[in-house]
Amino acid sequence: MRVRRRNHVRVSGRSGGPVVVLAHGFGCDQNMWRLVAPVLERDFTVVVFDHVGAGSSDLSAWSRERYSTMDGYVDDVLELCRELELGPVTFVGHSVSAMMGVLAAVREPEAFAGLVLLAPSPCFVDDPEAGYRGGFSAADIEELLESLDANYLGWSGTMAPVIMGNPERPELGEELTTSFCRTDPEIARVFARVTFLSDNRGDLAQVSVPTLVAQCSRDAIAPPEVGAFVHAQIPGSRLVTLDATGHCPQLAAPEETAEAISAFAGAGR
Repeated sequence: MRVRRRNHVRVSGRSGGPVVVLAHGFGCDQNMWRLVAPVLERDFTVVVFDHVGAGSSDLSAWSRERYSTMDGYVDDVLELCRELELGPVTFVGHSVSAMMGVLAAVREPEAFAGLVLLAPSPCFVDDPEAGYRGGFSAADIEELLESLDANYLGWSGTMAPVIMGNPERPELGEELTTSFCRTDPEIARVFARVTFLSDNRGDLAQVSVPTLVAQCSRDAIAPPEVGAFVHAQIPGSRLVTLDATGHCPQLAAPEETAEAISAFAGAGR
């Protein structure tokens, strides 16, 4: 029960059905899946949780040492899978959680029936020498992190609408801003560096489980070139481009997002 309490794990949906685990990204919590989960619950056992430091997780479990790299989060994901004892799961990772899923599946592929990488980015920083476009220059990322350090609440109010996109639906940006502002600034600063400074490009080719790369048609944070790169690097992966705009399709286009997950997770079962 330790992991259930630590990560505020909730299990719902079809008992005995294929298992789908939904993992949120930076500045968010499991509430981000509230529009997608009910659709999936018709056919799947659905697991949602909060990364330590987010939402209703056990904040006393957070430490800078454990969560200053991706490894601490990957350890949590694998511990969650073991404790639930639900068999191989389809892990749906949004944004930075997509790479957590990649690393977990590389380490213990037997735990996963498949991966859905939703708006993934293995590296946010451009690498011109390698011909890689991540969406940001090194100077952009440095400025972003300096701004976050100086005034986290102000940064949240500015960046959340950019990340969300969909300016014609300002309520979405407002919701993400509120979610960011609920996060402890110290934890957010550490998680931001994990998110924006990690480079997992070299890990993609090691993925051996079925993988769906689901990118958004217009995403200021993870442009289409990034999704195409991830798809090209993961052997046998599938790529789907959602009509959704912005970086959070589970809020902007929940039905389309749920359909993509369901079609992949239910294939051949």
